[in-house]
Amino acid sequence: MATSDINLADRSGSLVESHRSYQPRVIFFYFVVALLLLVLVGGLAYQQVIKGDIHHERERMQSQRRIVVPGPRGDIVDREGRVLVGNQQRLSIVLYLDELQVELRREYIRVRKNYRETGDRDLPSSEEMAQIARVSVAQHYLDQVNAIIGRDEKIDNRDFDSAHFSNQLLLPYVLIDDLAPEEFARLVEHLPVNSPLQVYTASKRVYPYDSAAAHVIGMVKPDTSVEVEDLGGDDLKTFRMKGTVGRDGLEKEYDTLLQGEAGGAIFQVDRMGYKVKPLQQRTPRQGKKLVTSLDIDLQLAAEASFAKYAEGKAGAVVALDVRTGEVLALASAPNYNLNEVSPRISTEKYAEIEEQGGWSNRATQGLYPPGSTFKILVSIAGMRAGTIDPDDTSIVCNGTVMVGNKRLLEENGTVQHGPIALREAIAESCDVYFWTQGLKTGVDVIATEARRFHLDQRTEIQLPETRGIVIPDPAWKERVLKEKWFPGDTANMSIGQGYVLVTPLDMACFAASVARGELTTKPTMLHDPQAPAQHSEPIGLTSAQRAVLLGGMEDCTISGTANYLTQYKDLRIPGLRIAGKTGTAQVSGKKNVAWFICFAPLEHPEIALAVAMEGDTAGETVGGGRYAAPIAQGVLKKWWEKKNAPTSPGISIKGPN
Repeated sequence: MATSDINLADRSGSLVESHRSYQPRVIFFYFVVALLLLVLVGGLAYQQVIKGDIHHERERMQSQRRIVVPGPRGDIVDREGRVLVGNQQRLSIVLYLDELQVELRREYIRVRKNYRETGDRDLPSSEEMAQIARVSVAQHYLDQVNAIIGRDEKIDNRDFDSAHFSNQLLLPYVLIDDLAPEEFARLVEHLPVNSPLQVYTASKRVYPYDSAAAHVIGMVKPDTSVEVEDLGGDDLKTFRMKGTVGRDGLEKEYDTLLQGEAGGAIFQVDRMGYKVKPLQQRTPRQGKKLVTSLDIDLQLAAEASFAKYAEGKAGAVVALDVRTGEVLALASAPNYNLNEVSPRISTEKYAEIEEQGGWSNRATQGLYPPGSTFKILVSIAGMRAGTIDPDDTSIVCNGTVMVGNKRLLEENGTVQHGPIALREAIAESCDVYFWTQGLKTGVDVIATEARRFHLDQRTEIQLPETRGIVIPDPAWKERVLKEKWFPGDTANMSIGQGYVLVTPLDMACFAASVARGELTTKPTMLHDPQAPAQHSEPIGLTSAQRAVLLGGMEDCTISGTANYLTQYKDLRIPGLRIAGKTGTAQVSGKKNVAWFICFAPLEHPEIALAVAMEGDTAGETVGGGRYAAPIAQGVLKKWWEKKNAPTSPGISIKGPN
């Protein structure tokens, strides 16, 4: 009994000892597990609470896409509200790829099966077979379109798969973007409502008058950088429908005004990038209207008249409102049909226009010696300087004059005007008279007068202008040509030749300034019905001097070098008195230029014009009276008809105040 008790005691003691030695390890294990659980809970809390927004943002960016759609551009209209540039629906047929997931998968399986059945070990990769399947499905739908409209269009593999499917999946793929209205109608009739093929209308620029004022209006070009405000999702992957942006002319100058407000949408997409549902949408809005100063009637008359009398030659016509400086017509030839070059132009068409010299706006960028039209400025300079007495007849024109050791001939010495005063010299454009008076007046006085009229500066019109305008003097020749100034240079300058270079717009502004009896005319391409009359510093002629100047200019159109305007019945404008001046700029080794500047009515001038027409052969004689004056008359006739038509809105212009 005692022995059993001892053994039992020993065993219980052993059990107690064993239990005590085990406890610390268990407690340590508990602490380790607790610590690990704490780390796990902390990590989960960190990911859910602290980094939850980050994960949510990543999920949003992966599951949402943004589409931006450009707004239509604003219209460009003439001063009477007639549309010069508008928008027209561009009719297309598009394929919505997000509706083809099942078909694309089925076609991929079929393509893969066909390749495997060939037994060829060198099989295309899975991605290559997927590309084949995608193009095959797209061509299948295009074939349906071809069957309906009778075309034979093919899918461009590279454009469809690489450019569109890989980068623009959310946007519909354009199968045909130049549908005729009858093709569009047939597709609308035959396509099921739930078909992934849908007709689509986009906005494109349209020009009702084709080539009229092409250099003024300008072109647009495709733009892939369209942005939308207040839509959100700037950080999302964005797909942009192509818009347009101004390339030149008023389209470029006022692009911000004309550009419509873009719209768009944010879509939820699945893991493959296909649309699931729209989350947010905004409708595009059209841009603002631009009201130009042009009168399309006068613009068309200018271009038609130039085409009639210039017979394919190059040049320009500019007509201004004398009172406000608004441009009523601005034509440059050759030009181009805006409907053929916007928003895209073919390489062939570009080369054709380039070869013809049609890209240049000769009205603002064409540099020409002004020829005898410059004699009006020399007359003003001489009268103001006191070197020209309007009534003096001491100068005798016998067709020649000696300048230094060189003899200058007028019309090869065949023209002799005899004793001549200023009024007749202007009307007959007597070179001998102006050579003589120019040398007496001096180059510095003539150059200073030209600069008073700002003929040495760009006009700052809202169109590109040349930087090459030249009003020369001895300092200019020394600086630019490193040569001295000679009396022959002054003689040349006195008849608007030599180094003098101006644009047709410069001379139109000069004519308008002379019409008002002031020095500066600021031209503008914008119309303001409430525009005040322009005023600048007076020229500084006495009433008697101005009367002689204007009398000579009117005589020019009646009995002088522009008498074509009254001799020929088709050119006469009964009741309209015109003050004008012809010019023929002869440039050695280059094409000569026929000029005519004018303003009317003489009593209260309202419209001023300048016409410059290039010869098409070097050395060819093209007289301003014979070639340029009739072109201006075509514009004046249309203007006079509108002014006196009782039912026509006409042009609201008053005489100078």
